[in-house]
Amino acid sequence: MPMTEQASGSHHPQPRARGGGQSATVEHVTGAQSLIRSLEEVGADTVFGIPGGAILPAYDPMMDSARVRHVLVRHEQGAGHAATGYAQATGRVGVCMATSGPGATNLVTPIADAHMDSVPMVAITGQVASKAIGTDAFQEADICGITMPITKHNFLVTKAEDIPRTIAEAFHIASTGRPGPVLVDIAKDALQAQTVFSWPPQLDLPGYRPVTKPHAKQIREAAKLITQAKRPVLYVGGGVLKAGATTELRVLAELTGAPVTTTLMALGAFPDSHPLHVGMPGMHGAVTAVTALQKADLIVALGARFDDRVTGKLDSFAPFAKIVHADIDPAEIGKNRAADVPIVGDAREVIADLVQAVQAEHTDGNTGDYSAWWRDLSRWRDTYPLGYDQPEDGSLSPQQVIQRIGQLAPEDTIYAAGVGQHQMWAAHFIDYERPATWLNSGGAGTMGYAVPAAMGAKAGMPDRTVWAIDGDGCFQMTNQELVTCALNGIPIKVAIINNGALGMVRQWQTLFYNQRYSNTVLHAGPGQETPPNKGTRVPDFVKLSEAMGCVALRCERPEDLDKVIAEANAINDRPVVVDFIVHEDAMVWPMVAAGTSNDEVMAARGVRPDFGDGEDD
Repeated sequence: MPMTEQASGSHHPQPRARGGGQSATVEHVTGAQSLIRSLEEVGADTVFGIPGGAILPAYDPMMDSARVRHVLVRHEQGAGHAATGYAQATGRVGVCMATSGPGATNLVTPIADAHMDSVPMVAITGQVASKAIGTDAFQEADICGITMPITKHNFLVTKAEDIPRTIAEAFHIASTGRPGPVLVDIAKDALQAQTVFSWPPQLDLPGYRPVTKPHAKQIREAAKLITQAKRPVLYVGGGVLKAGATTELRVLAELTGAPVTTTLMALGAFPDSHPLHVGMPGMHGAVTAVTALQKADLIVALGARFDDRVTGKLDSFAPFAKIVHADIDPAEIGKNRAADVPIVGDAREVIADLVQAVQAEHTDGNTGDYSAWWRDLSRWRDTYPLGYDQPEDGSLSPQQVIQRIGQLAPEDTIYAAGVGQHQMWAAHFIDYERPATWLNSGGAGTMGYAVPAAMGAKAGMPDRTVWAIDGDGCFQMTNQELVTCALNGIPIKVAIINNGALGMVRQWQTLFYNQRYSNTVLHAGPGQETPPNKGTRVPDFVKLSEAMGCVALRCERPEDLDKVIAEANAINDRPVVVDFIVHEDAMVWPMVAAGTSNDEVMAARGVRPDFGDGEDD
């Protein structure tokens, strides 16, 4: 597979190539021992996985390793999402391991998820013996072929002597340039064979040359456009977090005075509380952020990819704007929106160079005047703030639950969200002031992400509080990993936002399908709006969580909310699950309906913002 470079920068310690008189460590070992030694040398301290026949030779020497901790998960999907959560929280490469066939194919979803969100991950799978490959042997699957479209690169290893070099290359590829998942599939006989382990290996990656330093001419052009613009917007994507460029971003924003929007994958890259921050753009973005992009005359996109959730109907997106698009992946530039100034480079270096170029423009007397722009932005922000209504029947508001979790949680808490309504409410109603405090499945939208990702984050950052904000639908996909948490001393906290339905799908049915709720009720059988025994829910999440070794709480009344959250925050020796019974009809607003223009953003149901007639000039 040819290796082409992709988006967002990254800064990780890299395996060193041999040379320059450097002495190498040489040992006589099996291929399996070589694999574990290689993981130790690249700095992998945690592996999430499940043993099986083809990978079993690797599990024997792992038992003797003092440097690699293995976390035995309950499903391979949990291993993959845990590796992703670990990587997103720590900035290091996440590692998962599975056997051949169904073990490997169960990793496909988290690999695709990591690929969409540019997460550095190495997935190691066992494969049937090399002579059996292609014979439809027991538990054989062509996992390299299956994952080729969803990995940054993948390897099939059939010789024991190739294992150290392949592992070093996999970690290098996963963590440099645009980060992403790399799969290493190792034949069982290669793990069993005798070999010589030598470290460091010589990397052999012809053609893999990520461009990190931006072109100076493009930087100067971008700086000129910034100072000439009347309505600029800094459109910040997840690449800024991957590049560790949040400090540089703040300097650039404060230097220019331009408004900042942070995408769903970039929350925490710029403090939510900062006066220059106008919110998250997108289908469920803040009205001010969505409208700022629509009415901008210049968009400076930094580590963002103009995805459909941000742009809405593409041909009507930001019709007045020139585009500066900076990305480490040249394939992203111009893919969805043509760039007037394309910049290929690492976001940290791009932003640092932009700061210097803008300073030079200022020195020459060229400064932007955005006063009229900020009058508009401030008026929109004041007129259409994020908010929600309390249910009239006195039940719990899901938005209030999530908001209070954020307000009562310890400082530096890490939040992992599933996908759907609760994900959007967690993005809106928790304040993200620091990087690596918000983990979610943005590109793939994977239900079941939250619990294992929170587990991985807590394993990587054991001194930090980790809350998983999950829906009752998402929770039922991967909740078995709470057993893993309980048995491995990984005390995460889980908030189940339990509305008894697949909430976001139900919202669409309410708005677009005449309230025909086909197969979205979760706690009752066909044709039932309530469970057979009124007052019960199937499953009972409290009993289920207690059976998995967790402390389980339930909250149904607003007056109990703070007390229950405080109780959950006080328990740090075991996982805690809180079943929040919330109103089923709550909806996520603002909203841009799929396939429509961002000009049609709705602030609330039946409420279309009025921006006046003179602002489209």
